[in-house]
Amino acid sequence: MKAFSAFLLVGFAAMAPAHALQITDDRGVSVTFAQSPQRIVSVLPSLTEGVCALDQCHRLVGVDRYSNHPASVRSLPVMGGGIDPNIEAIVALRPDVVLLAVSSRASERLESLGIKVLALEPKNHADVQRVLRKLGALLDIPDAVGADRLWRIIDSGVAAAAQSLPPKAKNMQVYFEVNRGPYAAGASSFVGETLTRLGVRNVIPAALGPFPRINPEFVVRANPDLIMVGSRNADAMQSYPGWGSIKAVREKRICVFTPDESDVLVRPGPRMAEAARIMAKCIVDKAG
Repeated sequence: MKAFSAFLLVGFAAMAPAHALQITDDRGVSVTFAQSPQRIVSVLPSLTEGVCALDQCHRLVGVDRYSNHPASVRSLPVMGGGIDPNIEAIVALRPDVVLLAVSSRASERLESLGIKVLALEPKNHADVQRVLRKLGALLDIPDAVGADRLWRIIDSGVAAAAQSLPPKAKNMQVYFEVNRGPYAAGASSFVGETLTRLGVRNVIPAALGPFPRINPEFVVRANPDLIMVGSRNADAMQSYPGWGSIKAVREKRICVFTPDESDVLVRPGPRMAEAARIMAKCIVDKAG
């Protein structure tokens, strides 16, 4: 009888009429949908991962060149990059919505061609939770079984990574370089907030913004105990003036992350707990 009742519930849910949705994106623009979008193009990797983490990967019909997780999205049509999306290719896919960053210049062009756009760009932990909820609303998934459940998993994973660190690893001064420039992860960024939760001190203060471009001499003066950098950017770091005098450089306390690890670390989304574990391992390995 219970099985029959469950069958009826599923049947009624399938027959339930689609209802309109209204989502306000990070530009402050309200976007209305007659029903939850079924054909989605994502040109921001963290949003691609968010859709898939909410078990809706099957709705994606196109992604940007950097979206590579989970593996299933690698077989989707590539729509260029977030900065330089292929507008014509996107339009040809007839998407119900395009997910992109607020900083993308493609929004107005796509909207002028009748394509709905949702611009979402998380920069800190609170933003990630909020964006996951907006994605859940867009996908018509209740928070309790979607975004909120996913956030609890992320949050508990970060907490577990923090608890794994020995006392000697606490209060290390850390510099995290996210890109050549150099661009750093400030204390107010999602990377910086994870570092804080791990119990280390970020040498880039929150006052400089989430991901400021800095003068390399700033890091020389800060003299961090540990440097974190991706392998794509590590070579450029060697040419920074005065860096040979930094404690982390002298004592060889530099974690160079693989491209796959870097992807995890710099994407504000479902894999932030994995990012915390990668950073925690680096801190433990270099704590001495």
